[in-house]
Amino acid sequence: MTIELTLLISGLGLAFAVYSGLANMRRNQSADDRNAASQLTTVIVKLEHISAGINEIKAEMPGVKADIKEDREKIIRIEEMAKQAHTRIDTLEKNRSLREGESSE
Repeated sequence: MTIELTLLISGLGLAFAVYSGLANMRRNQSADDRNAASQLTTVIVKLEHISAGINEIKAEMPGVKADIKEDREKIIRIEEMAKQAHTRIDTLEKNRSLREGESSE
């Protein structure tokens, strides 16, 4: 009788231990699932913010390209004006040296 009672208590203890272990595993698994879902949501939100930033940059690009094109055209005009100015300066210097040569004779 004592062996049967001991075996019964041992069996109940073992069954309770198995049940507790399985319950803890399920609870831990659901907690892990919630944590994973939370982290995934955080990543998705961050990706949406990055996407919004990229869209803003894309929206600004045509304006930037137009500004660069305008600046390039201005630089070309300035370089042409500088060439013309150098040509006029060279002509003035030649005329001045010709005049100085005539007046010294």
